[in-house]
Amino acid sequence: MRRNRNAKIVATLGPASTSRETIEALFNAGADVFRLNFSHGTHEDHQRRLEIIRSIELDAGRPVGVLLDLQGPKLRIGTFANGPIHLEKGAAFRLDLDASTPGDTKRVALPHPEIFAALKPATNLLLDDGRVQLRVERCGADFAETSVVVGGPLSERKGVNVPDVVLPLSAMTDKDRRDLEFGLTLGIDWLALSFVQRVEDIREVREIVGDRIGIVAKLEKPAAIGSLDAIVDEADAVMVARGDLGVEMPAEQVPAIQKRIVRACRKAGKPVIVATQMLESMVTAPVPTRAEASDVATAIYDGADAVMLSAESASGKYPVEAVRTMDLIIAQTESDPYYREVIAASHAAPRANTADAIGYAMRHVTGLLNAVATVAYTSSGYSALRMARERPAAPIIGMTPRQATARRLALAWGVHPVLCDEVIDLLEVSELACATVRDEGFGKTGQTVVISAGMPFGTPGTTNLLRIAQIQ
Repeated sequence: MRRNRNAKIVATLGPASTSRETIEALFNAGADVFRLNFSHGTHEDHQRRLEIIRSIELDAGRPVGVLLDLQGPKLRIGTFANGPIHLEKGAAFRLDLDASTPGDTKRVALPHPEIFAALKPATNLLLDDGRVQLRVERCGADFAETSVVVGGPLSERKGVNVPDVVLPLSAMTDKDRRDLEFGLTLGIDWLALSFVQRVEDIREVREIVGDRIGIVAKLEKPAAIGSLDAIVDEADAVMVARGDLGVEMPAEQVPAIQKRIVRACRKAGKPVIVATQMLESMVTAPVPTRAEASDVATAIYDGADAVMLSAESASGKYPVEAVRTMDLIIAQTESDPYYREVIAASHAAPRANTADAIGYAMRHVTGLLNAVATVAYTSSGYSALRMARERPAAPIIGMTPRQATARRLALAWGVHPVLCDEVIDLLEVSELACATVRDEGFGKTGQTVVISAGMPFGTPGTTNLLRIAQIQ
């Protein structure tokens, strides 16, 4: 099964999308990668869904990616003695480590010493997704005296965000480590790491997973934006987590930050996912708002590799319709002649290395010869990703002997992953590439195919070959 579009769709599974019938319908509607959100559900729930995905993949004969999304640290206030309170603007409010004493209108527990360790006067604290804002006036190792900047109702165990500082916290909790270990036994393809603040957070996970799975850095903290290039360089892919970014940063800054992240990822040749509230109204309605359709299209015009559905497909009333709608928006946007102009205009210059030189040449040769497809024979996926970086007009066939690589490439822009046999020489690669293009319905006898690979074959990261062939 081939998709008639380049950008990919990530669909989150949940209570509304648990049965094989629904998951298969999501796949047929256009889902390329399925997200398992480990903030919810049991290990048994996720294992059952993954088994269904693999069964559908086998029947369809098309690699399907699976993304495990870790919960990350959850910072919350404690309880209140008499139910929800209301904080007035300008009032004094204390936070401390005394979790045994219920809170009131004067104080509440904040059982996270790492937050107090990072606080300083004038730091802002956001409670309940930013609905309540506090300013630190005085603080110590176990307390913070604050004033209420933005008041309102506040109930117990609401979340806390600290946008102004880097917290001395690992992005991995004990729960995350258990979830990751379980996910590795299942054979997941991508890991989404929440609460990334610095490049060291990604390196910590890399020490655990090695090259067994790809690491997606979820950018949801202002500190991460300050280290954007280093994080993009270290991660295998990036997610623009706009919901949390919109809590910790002014909403008006999020669109520009989204474009900055997409641009950085395109320059580096790393897949980038735009996520959160893309078709939010479809949680309860069978059609999106016009603004939501425009939001999805904007991400596609920017050249994002993938767009993601969260509650829309996980818990909404219309999960299949949401995927189908996103598929239609992407296809319509990419069919706009202006789309290719925008993509070409926003293309980043290649770096001075062999792989980028091959990708650069491939894009120009493909256009000059009107090639029907470009083929990357790849072991690690590197050659296909360098091709995807160039955003060529012709489809990209990611031909690989490794199933894990094929599944991972399901996330990459324009890449149609195909599992194939190992090859040993250049003639065999050319013959197999042309046969694959023909068999997958991308071309016919006499048409031109542009092939990239790395020699010696099977050695990751050695893209150094460009070949032009005709389908026989």
